Amino acid sequence: MNILFLCTGNSCRSILSEGVFNHLAPQGMHAISAGSQPAGALHPRAVALLHREGISTAGYSSKSWDDLPVTPDIVVTVCASAAGETCPTYLGPVLRTHWGLEDPSHVAGSAEDIEAAFARTHAIILARTRAFLALPLAELQDDRARFKAELDRIGTLQAWTGERHE
Repeated sequence: MNILFLCTGNSCRSILSEGVFNHLAPQGMHAISAGSQPAGALHPRAVALLHREGISTAGYSSKSWDDLPVTPDIVVTVCASAAGETCPTYLGPVLRTHWGLEDPSHVAGSAEDIEAAFARTHAIILARTRAFLALPLAELQDDRARFKAELDRIGTLQAWTGERHE
């Protein structure tokens, strides 16, 4: 199963999602990430956070969704459409869900504020990835409507408080 984490710039949130997912996923599941308008470079704070978590970024790059090495089975958009950010729409016969995340690279303030934003984003991604991997995937693959509902539910999880948002 191939999961595509899709965003606009493919430098921060989608890269964090790809790294966390691949670090936790069992054999046979693989995440990739891409952007509709790739930034061309990984955000240094995202890379540093993944490295602190023991997650390799070897082979990761900011790339276009036109350059995918595989066809995804599931597409997860991670842009913050609630914040007025345009979310790319992947066209293709795949299961789609939205796990919106505020972009920590846009946080202004002290170094501590910025680090806290990256840590919060990472915590949400971690919680959502764990929830995804806890799903009865073999059972859900035969029921696309239920699978989509579960993926959409996961997209509301907020790690640091356990709250849901709409």
